Amino acid sequence: MISYIHGKLAYKLETSIVVDTGGVGYEIFVPNNSPVFLAHEGEEVRVFTVMIVKEDDMSLYGFPDRESVNLFRLLLTVSGVGAKAAMAILSVLSAQEAAKAITFGDATLLTRANGVGKKSAERIILELSDKVSGMGGGAASMSPAARGRETDPKAEAIEALLGFGYSRSEAGAAVMGIEDEGLAVEEYVRLALKSMG
Repeated sequence: MISYIHGKLAYKLETSIVVDTGGVGYEIFVPNNSPVFLAHEGEEVRVFTVMIVKEDDMSLYGFPDRESVNLFRLLLTVSGVGAKAAMAILSVLSAQEAAKAITFGDATLLTRANGVGKKSAERIILELSDKVSGMGGGAASMSPAARGRETDPKAEAIEALLGFGYSRSEAGAAVMGIEDEGLAVEEYVRLALKSMG
């Protein structure tokens, strides 16, 4: 497994870069907001990588830090989320921003990524919220005003249900299963409690 590649940025393509190290050019797919993608040709770069091997393809995906690598790997564990969707998320949000969006249930922010619909975003939140809570700084490090900006009614309802003793996965499944949009937090909590009996 290739953990990282350190070399000179030879040139850029539309969604990837080629890094020359030891006379070999490695093509690495990188988020287009990444510092390594924004580097100048000839500049030295260090790219942390994930190799994905399929029957008909072997690709390297690269990131500026290990936190981004960890989040990319976590995103790939979500049913229906492949490398393309995970890269799209990390192209519009930094690893910390994406982790905060997942932690606070902000599906709208995740859907800014090309190819990530509402259902996929909600699935990501449901499956990863417990796993990424420490990556984005966590709720404890944010002011109440900042937490308010990061949340939506469904996310607040999930937090309220945690206070009733439900696990995050139970609360998330109940709230995300409510199809009505634009309800108040209290209404989401009431409907979720009703669905859980």
